[in-house]
Amino acid sequence: MSRADVEIAGSGLAEVTCAWLLAARGHRVRIRPRPDAGRRPLLLGRSTLALLHSLWGIGEPAELGLATHRLTHRRAHWGADPAAPPLGAPAVVVDGARLAARLLDRLAAHHPEAVGEAPGGGGAPRWTVTAASHPEDRWTAGRRRMLAGETSLAPGQDDRIARLACTELAWLHLTPLGRGNALLQAMVPGPAAHPEKLLGRLLAGSALAPRLLGAPAAAVSLPAAPRLHRTPATAPSTDAPGRLLVGAGAIRYDPLSGTGTAQALRTAVLATAVVHAAATGTSPEALCTHYARRLRTAFRAHLDTCARLYPQAFPSPAWQYEIDACR
Repeated sequence: MSRADVEIAGSGLAEVTCAWLLAARGHRVRIRPRPDAGRRPLLLGRSTLALLHSLWGIGEPAELGLATHRLTHRRAHWGADPAAPPLGAPAVVVDGARLAARLLDRLAAHHPEAVGEAPGGGGAPRWTVTAASHPEDRWTAGRRRMLAGETSLAPGQDDRIARLACTELAWLHLTPLGRGNALLQAMVPGPAAHPEKLLGRLLAGSALAPRLLGAPAAAVSLPAAPRLHRTPATAPSTDAPGRLLVGAGAIRYDPLSGTGTAQALRTAVLATAVVHAAATGTSPEALCTHYARRLRTAFRAHLDTCARLYPQAFPSPAWQYEIDACR
């Protein structure tokens, strides 16, 4: 097998994981970390933690010296259905940016040659792996936004239970962060000019209001509709390296699924397989076609789930565009 020279442009979970897997297979890797994007709480469920363990050999993020908060249950009140009893759903809350940084440290400790000026000190890269993509090259299923801000739990609240609730306009998710703090998120069907004000109104009309001391004083509005890149893989040519998009640059799930982090890690696994198979003589063009097909299949299945779930909770016209976009 010949070794491939690979440039990893970025240092999110997907990029760092791809670099780790490629280096472990003997490929020459250079990773160019990007600036820290700031704190980003992640809720990692059992399946995502199992995937991290299989890829990185860590049982839990706490093994990397990270502050974490453990959840034991999830309670959902979706649409007009009665609130379900708490469901056992072990999970860990961790800062995603810090997790990626610690994994990058782990990569540098085991494969110091991967963090340098050039792939293995050698030639031009055969492949570039990145999560960065141009907005005009993406297909997005809707316009919905995620409003998010941090606040404090009311006294006496169980900080081991994550909660999902609905209003006529939005679904809201409360994630305890530990030490009396909580992340409040709300999915709305379109842009929000004043996210903190809208988040406060949504909270006031929901069953979650008594569980918090108040609405977040500050909030952000982030695009959150499912998204797929039209060309997530390009084979190498005589003039340019091949390009493989991973993570949210390749495919993004609706946050309602709770599987976005796991899917980002799976793109890293699949991209690693493409590079490795190409180095053993398999057609890069065929591999890139397979990569794109796998992502399209996963995206279609995810949209089918969204198209089934959202009408159950939001019969109002405000959500009709989002539901149609998933169909």
